[in-house]
Amino acid sequence: MKAIGFNQPRAIEDVHALEDIQLDLPAPGPRDLLVAVQAVSVNPIDTKLRQRPLEQPGYRVLGFDAAGVVEAVGAEVENFQAGDRVWYAGAVQRQGSNAQHQCVDERLVAKKPDSLGMQEAAALPLTALTAWEALEDQLGFQPGECEGKNLLVIGGAGGVGSIAIQLAAHHFGLKVIATAGRETSANWCQSLGAHHMVDYRKPLLPQLEAIGCPQIDGIFITQNLDDYWATACQAVAPFGGICAIVDARAPLDLNPLKAKSARFSWEFMFTRAMFATDMQRQGNILTQLSTLVDQGKIQSTVSEGLGTINAANLKEAHRRLESGSTIGKLVLAGWE
Repeated sequence: MKAIGFNQPRAIEDVHALEDIQLDLPAPGPRDLLVAVQAVSVNPIDTKLRQRPLEQPGYRVLGFDAAGVVEAVGAEVENFQAGDRVWYAGAVQRQGSNAQHQCVDERLVAKKPDSLGMQEAAALPLTALTAWEALEDQLGFQPGECEGKNLLVIGGAGGVGSIAIQLAAHHFGLKVIATAGRETSANWCQSLGAHHMVDYRKPLLPQLEAIGCPQIDGIFITQNLDDYWATACQAVAPFGGICAIVDARAPLDLNPLKAKSARFSWEFMFTRAMFATDMQRQGNILTQLSTLVDQGKIQSTVSEGLGTINAANLKEAHRRLESGSTIGKLVLAGWE
């Protein structure tokens, strides 16, 4: 089968950073689905893993967003059959979706929304799971119980920010404030449901006061954690929470949170699959998300399609992500 992989860490400018390769068709395990991948998206974790040394020889296949069709199922699969049209993010410790076929545990998978094509569907799984887990598991928000509560999204126009805004506003019922720097980014966030925009190039606290939100119940940091830490500690409300999905460059001082009884937590979408905890929760979240999409409450965050799935187009997607200026999600679909 065709796939795109790499066999050692390289800068994206290197001609061998990502390569078109041939691999054997994988055999599904007892709980696995064998999926014919039809569309994929790219995420920052792809660019980070591409630059890390491999733990074993051979080619590593990245890709943690996919939509496709089930071709075969393992002996113990209960909820899917051949022909099902599905979407998923998968597991970081296994080969990814940048291949014509991929094996993925059924508990991490759901049937994709009927109202979305494969390309539009592939933009959502990883970022939606990340945002949903951050809002519900880490920050403690519950749909229908958020009246009078607010959320600040640091990095509103990115892939995770774009779906976090929608879920927070249209599913959880939160008042959403998002950061952006460019007018195009601010317009994008507002089109997704952000109630207020603040300019990250200026001090945030005066802007939050000006819009009547001096204290924030939940702060979701999707980028530049160190740069926003002090501000987040000042802005978070008593008994509120701060959640981050990006590494800190230096140790964080948690002491400012004590007086407020505020909490800090990490969100890493791959934890459930890595440690084989309640993996089915991710399939359940994607099933709920599929319903929300088909009800018109959530829209795809795809901003641009970059063509078919091949090394050249994936390299362009990685290059754009590394530039730090993308809005929404970049998607590739189909095979030559």
